[in-house]
Amino acid sequence: MIKIVTIGGGSSYTPELIEGILKRYHIMPVSELWLVDIEEGLEKLRIITDLANRMVKKANVDMKIFATTNRKEALKNADFITTQFRVGQNEARYLDESIPAKHGLIGQETNGAGGLMKALRTIPVILDIIKDAKEVAPNAWIINFTNPAGMVTEAVLEHGNWDRFIGVCNVPHGMQKMVADLLEEPMEDVRIDFAGLNHMVFGLDIYLRGVSVKDKVLNELMGKQSFSMKNITDIPWSVDFIKGSKVLPCFYHRYYFQKEEMLEHLLEDYKNNKTRAQVVMEVERSLFEKYKDVNLDVKPEELQLRGGAYYSDAACNLMVGLYNDDKTIQVVNTRNNGAISSLPDDVVVEVSSIITKEGPRPLSMGALPPIAQGIVSQIKAFEQQGILAAVSGKYEDALVAMVMNPLVASEHLGKIVLDEMLLANKRYLPQFKAAIEELENETNH
Repeated sequence: MIKIVTIGGGSSYTPELIEGILKRYHIMPVSELWLVDIEEGLEKLRIITDLANRMVKKANVDMKIFATTNRKEALKNADFITTQFRVGQNEARYLDESIPAKHGLIGQETNGAGGLMKALRTIPVILDIIKDAKEVAPNAWIINFTNPAGMVTEAVLEHGNWDRFIGVCNVPHGMQKMVADLLEEPMEDVRIDFAGLNHMVFGLDIYLRGVSVKDKVLNELMGKQSFSMKNITDIPWSVDFIKGSKVLPCFYHRYYFQKEEMLEHLLEDYKNNKTRAQVVMEVERSLFEKYKDVNLDVKPEELQLRGGAYYSDAACNLMVGLYNDDKTIQVVNTRNNGAISSLPDDVVVEVSSIITKEGPRPLSMGALPPIAQGIVSQIKAFEQQGILAAVSGKYEDALVAMVMNPLVASEHLGKIVLDEMLLANKRYLPQFKAAIEELENETNH
């Protein structure tokens, strides 16, 4: 029988994960699910645990739910550990979005200045979790959904010395679903060759029952309906751009290839107190009110309003693949190992991979096309610099990462935004203690 531990168990996403586990119980019999959270999240954890027990009862399966703030106790002998936490919760997300916006930059939770700050808060915590796992669950697979998923995965492989760590994202899953809808075909008959980085992934080819339909999708169908997700403004791509790029863009490419329009939208939202963080706080409030209902024993529809809808399919399919050695092709964040020939072997990429019980085997995708090549190399270099800063806690490392990011690209502005963000995130950045004290002294004089 299988033991799964979910870190960030009090998340509003957890009911979707539980639904995914219950749906697959016949092929992956989970006997214990441990939900772990921190003291501040106890109330949410209690609500989620009660709902989880009602869902299990309804499904009539032999699975026990445990809830705790004692991470180490929970991790003991786990088969799978899933991570889905947000350091600083939505209040920190608001800072990631609003501080850059205040200075006329794109503020977004995984892109630009906000993405860097999220990585600086998250990477030390994930490395701490790895230390515990090494002690009490040395054979567990860790399935990470915590953003920025690509950077977190690379930080663990690089600095945590833990190879059984895989990053997942719901974006490729969402793109496949939308393409299937465009083709008016069942999702399982559509497959896309994905390659790139997390939130910077490209669909290189599209197959319907084994035959390439990329030209048909790109030249005829794109633009026929919305092609975005709940948390990203849907600005349509021009037909010529799609034809010329010869790839299926992901939703996040808008921040780079439609930068001015996206910035305009984000600044408008910021001005009207409608940043994504503020919207999400509202959605969360009403979700948790729903979750409290003692008659509720299913995942409520409203959960689809969160940007991470369908992530549990990605996470659960991966666990099933590893457990059953099922050789399915899934999109994961893992070491490149030659999959993308235009990137070094040891970096983490998001790529279609065959899932085996030994882990993902990335498919060979060759070199990235021109549209992807430059931006992917640039973002990868930024990610590596950002990881260095998260681990070193050195101000100068963080400044270089901030300025390298294509959505900042200014030393003067980068320094202003970095200083303000470091001060605002003080309690979540213990590794930057010395740098932050220095900044505080400067501001006080």
